[in-house]
Amino acid sequence: MGNCCGTPQVSSDNKKEKKGKPNPFSIDYGMNHGTGGGHKLWVLKEPTGREIGLRYDLGRELGRGEFGVTYLCTDRESGEVFACKSISKKKLRTAIDIEDVRREVEIMKHLPPHPNIVSLKDTYEDDTAVHIVMELCEGGELFDRIVARGHYTERAAAVVTRTIVEVVQMCHKHGVMHRDLKPENFLFANKKETAALKAIDFGLSVFFKPGERFTEIVGSPYYMAPEVLKRNYGPEVDVWSAGVILYILLCGIPPFWAETEQGVAQAIIRCVVDFKRDPWPKVSDNAKDLVRRMLDPDPKRRLSAQEVLDHPWLQHANKAPNVSLGETVKSRLKQFSMMNKFKKRALRVVAEHLSVEEVADIKESFQVMDINNNGKLTLEELKLGLFKIGHQVPDADVQML
Repeated sequence: MGNCCGTPQVSSDNKKEKKGKPNPFSIDYGMNHGTGGGHKLWVLKEPTGREIGLRYDLGRELGRGEFGVTYLCTDRESGEVFACKSISKKKLRTAIDIEDVRREVEIMKHLPPHPNIVSLKDTYEDDTAVHIVMELCEGGELFDRIVARGHYTERAAAVVTRTIVEVVQMCHKHGVMHRDLKPENFLFANKKETAALKAIDFGLSVFFKPGERFTEIVGSPYYMAPEVLKRNYGPEVDVWSAGVILYILLCGIPPFWAETEQGVAQAIIRCVVDFKRDPWPKVSDNAKDLVRRMLDPDPKRRLSAQEVLDHPWLQHANKAPNVSLGETVKSRLKQFSMMNKFKKRALRVVAEHLSVEEVADIKESFQVMDINNNGKLTLEELKLGLFKIGHQVPDADVQML
């Protein structure tokens, strides 16, 4: 739930079991305003204050998700700009939703300052919403920047992987399991070439104690570890997810995919990792060794975050091959990112979060692809549709999408 940037994030992509407890915030507080007789329920334990407008001006909308809207936020005294995620209490439909917001704020307060973790500035809560003021990240998504660069190499993938695993190590060191590591949850601080890559979303994160096991199925399908699906897991799941990201960084597609979520889950359980498809033959043995060790289906054998950082490929990240991984990888990354965004925007339509103009834009894109007008996209329609909007995608990659 911690979106703090100009790129909309939608947590509907995540899987999380929820029990249908009634929402205590769905009542109309207006009945009790000024009477002193109403008992108000609060989400946050110790917010900075109740009236965000006394300190900050909320500006243009930056993004929109399942629970709230992220706005540009300006400190009225200093003029410094931040991002503010305003979460409507009426959209916190269950007690679990409420606890998720509370825990996310507690985790962001708990983690020490880190150059690759977005910082929490202030929190406010009024009668209708929770406002989380955070560092503003305007540098865009990870894959978008990779695609924009003219030269993409194994060395660049190693630098990104090191950053992601350093975040995992920091979280685990302080008793936090992230549970939803994926490329979309990492953004660049600004548009400079030297901008830091930052983890921005801790909405599914939890505190854990050594040896504690979890059974709740959470996360995003492509990045789930097998033990999550088996409902018996610990912090090792974050290393698995980072391993999936590394695999995608090196070849442009996820290691486990299928046309349905059930098919993805079955592929994860089978855990057959393909190192034959291009560009794997030209990827270094050290890189492939690290991927295998991070994607070990046995969490006891899987490397810890520290062991990943100690691996030769990351220890000598600046000496990793600087040979281009090829246009095929960049093209796949672009397609993968584009389809993720398409899915998110479609989910936002379902959630009734889009303007009339945005809905029309998505309908137009879909209708261009849906040749027989049956409301579904076949493999051939998707392939032809991508071609129409300027993307020539190999059959195998269209099937993955």
